[in-house]
Amino acid sequence: MENLNLPQDLIPAGSILSTFRGSISHNTYKPSPNSIDDVDLASVYIAPVDFYIGLDQSQDYKRGNHVYHGKFDLVSYELRQFINLALRFNPNIIVLLWLKDRHYLHMSPEAEVFITNRNYFSSKRAYTAFTGYANDQLKKMLKEGKFQGYMGDKRKALVKKFGYDCINASHAIRLLKMGFEFLETGQLNVYRDNDRNLLIDVKNGEWGLDRVQEYARHLLSRSEDAVKRSKLPEEPDRERVNKLFMEVISDYVYDEYHMPMALNRY
Repeated sequence: MENLNLPQDLIPAGSILSTFRGSISHNTYKPSPNSIDDVDLASVYIAPVDFYIGLDQSQDYKRGNHVYHGKFDLVSYELRQFINLALRFNPNIIVLLWLKDRHYLHMSPEAEVFITNRNYFSSKRAYTAFTGYANDQLKKMLKEGKFQGYMGDKRKALVKKFGYDCINASHAIRLLKMGFEFLETGQLNVYRDNDRNLLIDVKNGEWGLDRVQEYARHLLSRSEDAVKRSKLPEEPDRERVNKLFMEVISDYVYDEYHMPMALNRY
């Protein structure tokens, strides 16, 4: 991978987890003069202590914060928000717990505890989450006459050339494959190895629309079969995740105010 020269001030202060996401973490990033790939990053941070134990429940910490810096695209999540989304197996969120080691830019002990215990988040919710996001991508790919605000000129040119959005198509196929793989094995394969070339071919418009739609139907059918046979629990272990979250926040409050630790746990 090329030297990306990340801006030093890009990752927000207080982050407990900073990662690559998107095409770099998926193994589909191919830098070139004609590339439309951004360098996608994600961060998880702990909000000021009064957000957790005080009166200030600012809305600023209850949604993701998106920042663009040239080719860099960073989204940041407050820890509670991140955990709630991960419990729903949100495909944009849960992947941050399943990355290759080299795709973690920073991992604090607070973040590591959730990665170590990532199976607490596992459940059959993966089916609804991944097929739902994939279907959204399949719908978006057909809106060739309705360019979205996030599209640059290069992406619009691809849509005009092929009659559908190849990027959305590639995302849909990747999501469907990740979903049924997880339902079958309990392992979330964010890094695409065996199907890397397939995903890049779709992204580059080398598959016709009919072929994309037929393959997507096949993968949807496989996902339906996988969830029926899956040995995963119906729901994530919210109780254990909540306990981890409370312990992390209790330690954070103690470090900030030197209060006695809850129930003298340590």
